[in-house]
Amino acid sequence: MNVIAPKSPSPEAAATAWLSAFGAALERQDAGAIAALFLPDGHWRDLLAFGWDIETTSGAPAIAARLGRALPAIRPHSLRLAPGRTPPHPATRVGRQVVEVFLAFETALGRAEGVARLVPEEGGPGGLRCWILLTALQELRGHADITHRQRASEKDYSRDFGGPNWADKRAAARAYADHDPAVIVVGCGQAGLGIAARLGALGVDTLVIDREERIGDNWRRRYHSLTLHNEVHVNHMPFMPFPPTWPVFIPKDMLANWFEAYAEALELNVWTGTELSAGRWDEAAGCWEVTLRRADGGTRVMRPRHLVFATGVSGIPIMPRLPGLEDFKGTVLHSGAYTDGTAWKGKAAIVLGTGNSGHDVAQDLHASGARVTMIQRSPTHIVSVQEAQRVYATYAEGMPTADCDLLATAMPYPELKRAYRMMTATSKEIDRPLLERLAARGFRLSDGIEGCGFQMLYLERGGGYYFNVGCSDLVASGEIGLVQVDEVDRFVAEGLRLRDGRVVPAELLVMATGYKNQQEVVRAVLGDGIADRIGPVWGFDAGGELRNMWRPTPQPGLWFTAGSLAQCRIYSHYLALQIKAREVGLVG
Repeated sequence: MNVIAPKSPSPEAAATAWLSAFGAALERQDAGAIAALFLPDGHWRDLLAFGWDIETTSGAPAIAARLGRALPAIRPHSLRLAPGRTPPHPATRVGRQVVEVFLAFETALGRAEGVARLVPEEGGPGGLRCWILLTALQELRGHADITHRQRASEKDYSRDFGGPNWADKRAAARAYADHDPAVIVVGCGQAGLGIAARLGALGVDTLVIDREERIGDNWRRRYHSLTLHNEVHVNHMPFMPFPPTWPVFIPKDMLANWFEAYAEALELNVWTGTELSAGRWDEAAGCWEVTLRRADGGTRVMRPRHLVFATGVSGIPIMPRLPGLEDFKGTVLHSGAYTDGTAWKGKAAIVLGTGNSGHDVAQDLHASGARVTMIQRSPTHIVSVQEAQRVYATYAEGMPTADCDLLATAMPYPELKRAYRMMTATSKEIDRPLLERLAARGFRLSDGIEGCGFQMLYLERGGGYYFNVGCSDLVASGEIGLVQVDEVDRFVAEGLRLRDGRVVPAELLVMATGYKNQQEVVRAVLGDGIADRIGPVWGFDAGGELRNMWRPTPQPGLWFTAGSLAQCRIYSHYLALQIKAREVGLVG
């Protein structure tokens, strides 16, 4: 007689069984039952759903204990499969076979969603236990953003003939003639525009300032050949995705022009030609007193309750003091000020630094007919631009961008490191022929921090890597010269003198030497006291979260947002919710 083995439950049935058990344990506030639903080495990352911070907890006992402390106040209920999201499905994450499920639930504060990555485990509900859980607040109760408005109101139907029209109202809103904004955002790139759009949708009066003449100039004025290094489908902005006709890698001027259109379409209040020159926190009033300096020489003092720095991971350029530089007769500039190499055709140039900017500037100069030498200061991680897309592979799986954003957000720091290490090892093997040619040329290579490649270098240091779009091939072939920093003696009038006495001639020195931490941007305008109080910005803290980013800082009313277009799109939502919660009194 043939024995038919019982069929395994479908991913949806198994995930629903686990969700049902988890929801019941939450409503009973049963910490022991909660712990039993997780792997012993499981992780829980929470974005505001169970507390007003971004926090990761690891280990089933710690997860159960923290949930237990939060449950009485948060009162989660109605846990279910997230409606409208991708159904439960099998996936491979960090080399592990999982069932990935999007979940939704209600709390005392509002509506939340999340992701559970469940792995097969005997004895668990549906034969599953949780390896990774993400919970994320999506909407404050009673304070949904305007994108949830379903039908026109009486006000929408009325017409104010003889009164101010839309253009009049927009001009008045931008002028701030008779009031101050609740929030001032410093910086008009993807970070500043993204958080302004999110706050505007929540009804929080927000002004964005930027020292540049036009919106988008922080991209438009960068070097001529610049394009983004990650693919367009990863880079959409809040509420307004890029058109499907756009190129895979977005050119800088295209992006800059989009920023202008974005600000206009989303009715953002922007003052260009405006710089934050000074500010202080008024403890008694609970607001800032800031001085804004306009390009026309005028000033304006404002008293916003919140100040958001959106000046990017890159802030104040680092211009190192180099031996003999005062004797050099050529032109010296930072890579942030470099535009194109046309003026340097037939001339000799030196680029100090071998990160993305250094390589791109060197390649642009070479293409313009300059004779280029690079100085390498430290080992550099090199990865082909094709292989660099591996870290965004989830976005190529066919799911909606919003679902991919939750999946990307769900990865806790310990597993993120493991994932990056695996991807780096794979990319290194594929790129091996080029890497071997570079090593033979004397280029010093790095696998990044703990072998985690470019993404961890970006998140920890903001640089130290290059996505090869051709410059590495030029270095490996000798078409672009290479000097190690320990070969350098000093700069002289005609160029760079090496320790062996040779002189590398140069009429141009481009310092691709990076930028100071955003803490130093704060120090320059808000003073030492506040800068020292907040500490470094960016890089991971002891809890595996980026320091001072998108979350409360030690200074009330001071916030930071920065990063890639994807990071700004994702985390602007949670930053806006925190500011809105304070504006309506949910957070003291």
